[in-house]
Amino acid sequence: MSDRARHWLERIRALALPPRVRIMNVCGGHERAISLAGLRGALPENIELIPGPGCPVCICPEEDVFEAIQLALNEDIILVAFGDMLRVPVNAPKRDARSLEQARSLGADVRPIASPTEAARIARAHPEKPVVFFAAGFETTTAPVAAMLVEGVPDNLLVLLSGRLTWPAVAMLLESDQPGFDALVAPGHVATIMGPEEWEFVVDRHHIPAAVAGFTPVSLLAALYSTLRQLLEGRRFLDNCYPELVHPGGNRAARQQLQQALDVTDANWRGVGVIPDSGFAVNHAYQEHDARRHFPSYADDARKRAGEMPPGCDCARVVLGKIYPNECQLFGAACRPRHPIGPCMVSDEGACRIWWNNGLREPVAKPTRTAATP
Repeated sequence: MSDRARHWLERIRALALPPRVRIMNVCGGHERAISLAGLRGALPENIELIPGPGCPVCICPEEDVFEAIQLALNEDIILVAFGDMLRVPVNAPKRDARSLEQARSLGADVRPIASPTEAARIARAHPEKPVVFFAAGFETTTAPVAAMLVEGVPDNLLVLLSGRLTWPAVAMLLESDQPGFDALVAPGHVATIMGPEEWEFVVDRHHIPAAVAGFTPVSLLAALYSTLRQLLEGRRFLDNCYPELVHPGGNRAARQQLQQALDVTDANWRGVGVIPDSGFAVNHAYQEHDARRHFPSYADDARKRAGEMPPGCDCARVVLGKIYPNECQLFGAACRPRHPIGPCMVSDEGACRIWWNNGLREPVAKPTRTAATP
């Protein structure tokens, strides 16, 4: 740990904290950084760091994954998607393809990609057939998709969009009867695109301390210290602990492209339900590149129901910060990275996968909020 990180840690340890303080870190990248740095073990025991809903693979609705699988299996297309999406399971009989990876093993042309530019390159290389880009993600990955559409793409490139905004899920938690946390660490990469102002509602409407953080122990510890000081002093404000990249207004060009190519709509979150104004959809101006307008019959509305997780899977409660990953009865037993049952064990931003990768591989016998953590 660097001297600067130790400095913030010592300042945190010197605070006269109450017996229990719960701080939610929204972002999967934050959860990964916290676990890799061993921050939970270094912080005072009365500080609980709660993983939040910032894993796009985890909350991508089952009907969207199912639609992508059916497109790949039944149409003469090339389907491309970010690598993690290929392993996300859906509820289907064992005889059917349960993931895009299994669809590929059955002969579908499914390819992992790392960026929208790769999707455009594949479309240009195969002008004879449609290339469908299954684009799932939050603002930071949806903004490049919007930029790709605005800047121009091959006629045969279609987008099956499953984009989501991050803040509405946090707003939903705060507006519930039991939010489950006392302070918030907001995602730095989202604030880089959308601006830190998106998170002011946490302070203004709910009077909860908040700080935007980057992905180093120094930035995260500075944000934790800021929220703890706010709690102790009775002050509430949105602190920016990632000033290197987060600026007022965010990335104006990226925000303009999002507004130009996409509409904000109500959207379903897997295992959570529909959250108002939380999703992106390709707008009318770019409808010729909307895969849903070309293949409308593969949307399965019957799958749009809250709680659509495999039997016994508690990914939804993990995503909402209601339980820790090792409090799921399947964690480390039936559900492991090689054979994930729920989406939280698939992605490197899923809390279950992060905890497994950092050495915590056994479920707790009796779930508690102070379960052993990485």
